[in-house]
Amino acid sequence: MFKKIIFPVVFISCSLMMISWGVVGHRAIGKIAESHLSPKAKTAVNLLLGSESLAMVSTYPDEIRSYEQYAYTAPWHYVNLPHGLTYEQFSAQLIGLEKPNIYKALLKCVDDLRNPAKTKDEKVFAMKFLVHLVGDLHQPMHTGRSEDSGGNGIKVKLMRKDSNLHGLWDSGLIDYAGMTYTELAANCDQASNQHIKQWQKDDIVKWVYESYEISQNLYAEAAKNPEFDYNYYPNHADIVKERINQAGVRLAGLLNDICK
Repeated sequence: MFKKIIFPVVFISCSLMMISWGVVGHRAIGKIAESHLSPKAKTAVNLLLGSESLAMVSTYPDEIRSYEQYAYTAPWHYVNLPHGLTYEQFSAQLIGLEKPNIYKALLKCVDDLRNPAKTKDEKVFAMKFLVHLVGDLHQPMHTGRSEDSGGNGIKVKLMRKDSNLHGLWDSGLIDYAGMTYTELAANCDQASNQHIKQWQKDDIVKWVYESYEISQNLYAEAAKNPEFDYNYYPNHADIVKERINQAGVRLAGLLNDICK
């Protein structure tokens, strides 16, 4: 009997290891996006999602991933590329990847939402994944290294409590802040108009590279000393806040553009 239960337990735990930002972070991103939608985009979102909000559908891809029929979506949540690439090298390798990854999945969601031949159900599916994947793209450890599963294999401690680098950035730091998703959204959504315009103008490849650069620094910190004290959260809180804000603002910009 013991052997029979090993596989499902391992399967579920592995699928949960790559849940970026947790429920609170993803919903905060959706909430921020709702505040920056154009009237046309608001109408289009409402027509597709009905009574569901961007905040509430933001966790859908993580909720379905443990089901066998959606196992194919697991690689959609991240991308792994070698350490130390310049922007030009990173861009070339990212665009050239043939295997499923978050960048390809996001572009497919955009294409599906723009495609008049797609059914409403297909567009709803694409919308839910779009909301989630923009959030994932802005979590630095979702652009980590393949050899340690995006930091899951990097053991760390935060104030003497065991964790791993990926989990710490998925939800550990957000849980530490102790906010609801609406409180987190309000706390993060404070960008200037100039920043909003620039963030929405940036290419999607740049969004991914920003996370990649941050992840390199996080890896270096963990290699130097994996036992983080009470200074870790305040030293990284601004990064968390900016990435969540950028994700929400850019998600809105993407939806506004799709719905023009």
